[in-house]
Amino acid sequence: MHTQVIVRFIGILILFLGLCMAGPLLASFLFEDGSTRAILFAMAIACASGLILFMAVKQEDDRQLSHRDGVAIVTLGWVTAGLVGTLPYLLSGAIPDFTNAYFESLSGFSTTGASVLTDIEALPQGILLWRSLTQWLGGMGIIVLSIAILPYLGIGGMQLYKAEVPSPVVDKLKPRISETAKTLWKVYLAFTLVEIILLGLGGMPLFDAICHACCTLPTGGFSTKNASIAHYDSVYFDCVFIVFMLLAGINFSLHYRFIKGDLKIFGNDAECRIFLILVALFIALITIDIYGSAYDSMAQSLRSAAFQVSSIVTTTGFVSADYEKWPAFSQLLLLLCMFLGGMAGSTGGGMKIMRIMLLIRHGYQQIFQIIHPHAVTTLKLAGRPVPADTLSSIWGFFILYLSLFVTASLVMAGLGMDFMSSFASVAATIGNIGPGFGMVGPIKNYLDVPLLGKWVLVLCMLLGRLEIYTVIVLFAPAYWKK
Repeated sequence: MHTQVIVRFIGILILFLGLCMAGPLLASFLFEDGSTRAILFAMAIACASGLILFMAVKQEDDRQLSHRDGVAIVTLGWVTAGLVGTLPYLLSGAIPDFTNAYFESLSGFSTTGASVLTDIEALPQGILLWRSLTQWLGGMGIIVLSIAILPYLGIGGMQLYKAEVPSPVVDKLKPRISETAKTLWKVYLAFTLVEIILLGLGGMPLFDAICHACCTLPTGGFSTKNASIAHYDSVYFDCVFIVFMLLAGINFSLHYRFIKGDLKIFGNDAECRIFLILVALFIALITIDIYGSAYDSMAQSLRSAAFQVSSIVTTTGFVSADYEKWPAFSQLLLLLCMFLGGMAGSTGGGMKIMRIMLLIRHGYQQIFQIIHPHAVTTLKLAGRPVPADTLSSIWGFFILYLSLFVTASLVMAGLGMDFMSSFASVAATIGNIGPGFGMVGPIKNYLDVPLLGKWVLVLCMLLGRLEIYTVIVLFAPAYWKK
């Protein structure tokens, strides 16, 4: 393992995050919100710490990173980002407790959107912008961004990309992995700017538009308002958010190919078709269920159903209605959406549509094999055979996901939380969604979760963001053997 390279990279990451505090610092200065000094100190601490780490370690001549190096950098990078992210909260007094500050920080970087804050609107604008920026940076991935802007990583960048984007198929759009990372970030940035413009055209203040756009594309869900998107009660805003949440839940490589002229790419991609069909189906079922029971108007029922389905299935976590007041059938469908997630290659969490597709197809293949024992069948994706190691990896992920979910839920219940809250808090954090049910429902937060429970959920956020394997492998004895 290249320890010096890992330490130097973590130093660069800390320095980069410190420099990113310049935006919140400017906002604090312009709004005169009282947090300018705290953010300046946080920025100075982060930049100084990053420089010290980077300069203190000698650069190795051999910069070829192994897969083990990539796993270590990504996991340690995310843990470190959470630590750096606490500085503005702690120094400003916005969140004086370290556990709560780290929970909020990692919730941002992991794009979970689970919050411990009770009065968001009372926070200084500089802190609100930093809170949103953590999600925007975490969405496409801090490590992927680093690959795009740091030629220092050289040919070792692919190992980081694989660890950072551990979807079933790593999609290289360009021959060089740094070019792929730059391409994805260009699309990501373009969508963010377009959403800011559209929200502004609808009358949303520029500051709020920037913060909300920075939390939509990463499917994060932090809002500058206590009532989330319900605060605006606007059909126009709901429609804008629905469109961009769904765009964020689609594989970004498809967006790139669409922009490059492949206008049929969304319809030709099997995963995209199933994703959009499932979204439409859930919206239709919930609309029918809540019409007459939760809402008297069909239009209002459709609007609320479309927003909440889009928000939860893409793991964004914005809220436009208290869905705990909806019938049990609708609540169960939303709970199912928490496990589905978006497409592979999107910024969404969950198990991903592609994995579920392949698991179902493999199950059908096994049934077919029982009926026709002498038949030779091949599992294919986009017309190409799915390698056996990919399929075994997906089954392993599925088993680990459910095992960790059950174990964490039992721990939360053992800490005194009720059944629904235990179940939903783990589902909402390991799926990187944010709001759940019970004491962590859409109009509540995670402040009252027991201290140990918050650290369990922090681990769930990290596992969900890095899709389990990248974190779990660090606990395997074989990883540390030469």
